[in-house]
Amino acid sequence: MEGDFIKINNWLLPLSWIYGSLIRLRNTLFEVGMLKSHSFDVPLISVGNITVGGTGKTPHVEYLIRLLQDKFRVAVLSRGYKRKSRGFVIANEESTVKDIGDEPYQMKQKFPHVTVAVDKNRHNGINKLTEGEAGKKIDVVLLDDAFQHRYVKPGINILLVDYHRLIIYDKLLPAGRLREPLSGKDRADIVIVTKCPRDLKPMEFRVITKAMCLYPYQHLYFTMLDYDALRPIYCGEERPLDTISADDHILLLTGIASPRQMIVDLSPYSTHIQPLTFGDHHTFTARDVEKINETFADMPGPKLIITTEKDATRLFGLKGLSKEVRHNIYTLPVKIEFMLGQEETFNENIIGYVRKNSRNSILVKAKDDNKSKDSHHSGNRPRTISFRNN
Repeated sequence: MEGDFIKINNWLLPLSWIYGSLIRLRNTLFEVGMLKSHSFDVPLISVGNITVGGTGKTPHVEYLIRLLQDKFRVAVLSRGYKRKSRGFVIANEESTVKDIGDEPYQMKQKFPHVTVAVDKNRHNGINKLTEGEAGKKIDVVLLDDAFQHRYVKPGINILLVDYHRLIIYDKLLPAGRLREPLSGKDRADIVIVTKCPRDLKPMEFRVITKAMCLYPYQHLYFTMLDYDALRPIYCGEERPLDTISADDHILLLTGIASPRQMIVDLSPYSTHIQPLTFGDHHTFTARDVEKINETFADMPGPKLIITTEKDATRLFGLKGLSKEVRHNIYTLPVKIEFMLGQEETFNENIIGYVRKNSRNSILVKAKDDNKSKDSHHSGNRPRTISFRNN
C-alpha cells in the first residue's frame, strides 16, 4: 500500500522541529524577495523531490529527453553528486564517472547527442550552458534534482513523490525523510506519484489524489516502472525478463536509495532473490569486490546477478571481479510508464511549454513588441517564463 516504506523515528521529532524552522525561514526569505530566484530566457524544466532517497529522478529525466530530443536541442544540468571534479564541467566522450558523477555519465552514454553538464551552482551552470554561439543553440535545459535549488526559477517545476513513501505521511529530517516541510509541494507545477504498482485500483487513485491536496494550477500524474531486457555488462547477449525461470537464483546487487521496488517487480519471475545492498552512489572497494565474488560463488545454480544502470557505471571495469561474476552480471534498464492514459496530456503540456517559450518565440515576440512600443519595450527587461501562465 502507499506509504508502506515510511519509518518515523519519533524520538527525533524535536530535532525535526528545529530543522523545519530553519528551512521555513529560508523559504520565507525567498518568498519575500530577500533571497533572489533568477529567471532565464531559455525554457527550464526542473525534476526533483523533497525527500531523501530515490524517487526515480533519472528515469523521469530520461523520459523528458526522449520526448524532446527529436524536436528541440536539449541540455541536462546536474549537480554531479560524488564526482571528483569541481565547478562547471561539460561531458564529452572521454568523461568518466569520476569527472561528472554516475547519473550524468549514464545519461551521456545513453544520449550521446544531448548536452550533459554538471555544476553544483545551477545559476552558474545555466549561464555557462547558454552563453556564446553554442549556447544559443540550446532550446531547453532539464535541471536534474533542482527542486530545492531556489536561486533558479524554472518554468516548470516537477515534484516526484514515491508511492511507497508519500510525503503526506512523512516527517521532516531527522525523524523522517522530508528535506523541507510539506508546504514545499506548493511550488510544483506538476506532481508525479512514482513507482506505483501496476494493479493500483481506481479507488486508490482517488484517495491519493484527495490526500495530496493540490491547488487547481497543479497537475497530478501517476507513473510506474517498466523494464527492458537484461543487458550484459561484460559479455553475452540480452536476456528478456521472461527467460528467468522460477528456479533461477538472483543476486540483486544495488547501490541505490532503496532496492525494495525492484525486489517486488522481480518477484513474479523468481522467488529466489538475494539482495546485496550498498549505500546510494556507493563507490565499490576491493573489499566489496571480494564480497560480491564470495556471495555469488556460494549461491546455488542456475544463477545470475542483476544490477541497476546507475550501479553498472561504477561496476564496469572494476578490478578483481571473478570470471564467473563478469559472465553472469546484467543491468536492468528502467523506464517509466504513465498510468490512467495520462501520457498524451503530459507530453502536450511539456512540448507546448517549450515551444511557446523557446528563445526563437521570445525573439519573435520581442520584435513585435518593438514595433508597437517605444524604447522602454519589454525586450529590455528580464523575462520570466512560467508554466502557470501558459
